[in-house]
Amino acid sequence: MAEAIFKDEQAYKGEEQETDPEFNLARGQNQLERGLQSRHIQFLALGGAIGTGLFVGSGGILSDCGPAPLFMGYLSMMFVVWNVMNNLAEMVTYLPMKGISVPYFVGRFVEPSLAFAAGWNYWYAYAMLVAAEASAAAIVLDYWKAPVNVAVWITMVLVIILLLNIIAVSFFGEAEFWFASIKLITIMGLIILGIVLFFGGGPNHDRLGFRYWDHPGAFKSYTAPGDTGKFLAYWHAFVKAGFAFITSPELIAIAAGETVDPRRNIPKAAKRFVWRLAIFYGFSSLIIGVIVPSDDPGLLGASNASASPFVLGIQRAGISGLNHAINAAILTSAWSAGNSFLYSGSRVLYSMSLSNQAPKFFSITNKRGVPWVAVLFTWAFSLLAYLNVSNTGATVFNWFVNISTISGFIAWIVVMITYLRFRAAFKYNNLLHTLPYKTPFQPYATYFTLLIISLLTLTNGFQVFWPNKFYASDFLAAYITLPIFLVLYFGHKAFCKTPWAIKLEDIDCLTGKKEMDELAEMEMERVPKNLLQKIWFWLA
Repeated sequence: MAEAIFKDEQAYKGEEQETDPEFNLARGQNQLERGLQSRHIQFLALGGAIGTGLFVGSGGILSDCGPAPLFMGYLSMMFVVWNVMNNLAEMVTYLPMKGISVPYFVGRFVEPSLAFAAGWNYWYAYAMLVAAEASAAAIVLDYWKAPVNVAVWITMVLVIILLLNIIAVSFFGEAEFWFASIKLITIMGLIILGIVLFFGGGPNHDRLGFRYWDHPGAFKSYTAPGDTGKFLAYWHAFVKAGFAFITSPELIAIAAGETVDPRRNIPKAAKRFVWRLAIFYGFSSLIIGVIVPSDDPGLLGASNASASPFVLGIQRAGISGLNHAINAAILTSAWSAGNSFLYSGSRVLYSMSLSNQAPKFFSITNKRGVPWVAVLFTWAFSLLAYLNVSNTGATVFNWFVNISTISGFIAWIVVMITYLRFRAAFKYNNLLHTLPYKTPFQPYATYFTLLIISLLTLTNGFQVFWPNKFYASDFLAAYITLPIFLVLYFGHKAFCKTPWAIKLEDIDCLTGKKEMDELAEMEMERVPKNLLQKIWFWLA
């Protein structure tokens, strides 16, 4: 029998505890079902990454900083995401067990208190992200100025997200596949439209070029004049761009336990994820700066924010009708991202309950393998989106953006620390060559990225410290997660008397490997035998 993932408090005092077979992660008995195909997890990760952060939140960055920092911020953040994805892919491909999540690896390769704090931080971030997507959906729906209270829109969005998560995971995966397909088709269409408008192919034949980079300008000085203001504009854009990517790499890791043939499909999804993001985010962030000026009053950063920058650009081009179609597609993207985040938050909670980091009742599943108690509990906190009823949608959306971004940065720091310990343990045991998936430039890329993310975390809300810029609500949204995380970490450590770090020689590198190797051997029978099967195997 495989050993328990995390030993409880008594085990840390030297008393061994046997694992309950019902919660054996390696064998995956009485747990989640592997109902997600390769196309499901690829679109799950991509769909979670391409959401309202790009469609709506980019408008705030453009309004605050200008088109050049917007473009540079997204490109810079993509390097960070590439490294985090590589870290997770190496670990998850080695042990793609049912019920695992990032905190599992933290507890196994670093120490349990950090795993406890990381797990609840992940859950908190995902719950806030569901609320953020519902808030963004309310902004998008307000574009049509329907005589309906915003609470009605929020209720509609949240109920649909709940229904999609409470049914079988295969149904969830299929719904997310089609949601994400709409999103990707929309993005590709908008990129093509932006290129056409760039060269003057719109109804008014007005060649835009980089007109708005000249006037009102490529950079808008942020909080300070001159070159300092330009650098701060880039740094602010870099920080804010994080919201668009936060926790998206983890979606593949969380879905590993419910994925068919994970040793093949996880690396495939990880490799394709980043270059797809580079295309979609790179071109999209550049297009936004081409079709909309940074001083447009309808952008999210303005007082009367009313639409996505893409919709504003279409309006400016005089293309009738298309703005409504794009707005509707953006609405489905909010549903899609919220769908992914509720799935992820519930699975993190489920995994924590299996490892004694959360109450056991969160591991209860229905006959279709859905952890419905964890789903309902996570969904309940998304009701914070109703703050929109008494505040402006843009204000509430920005609160959730700041809260979830800092939580995501902390989560990435923990991922990179865990990966470095994972790699060190395998090197110590001379097992690096046994890893089924390896990524380039390691561990140096991880050290560099860890430094960058640590700086972003500490300077996330730097603007609140500027004279006459301090607002208590902005300060709390930017930094409240830091003390919460530290209280969880040190509180668990003081109560459970856990070590500061598991010694390298004591790190378990083998538990679960045999079962995962056997699963991989079983899946080897699906090797394609002809050209048609190879093409389908690559696509699926």
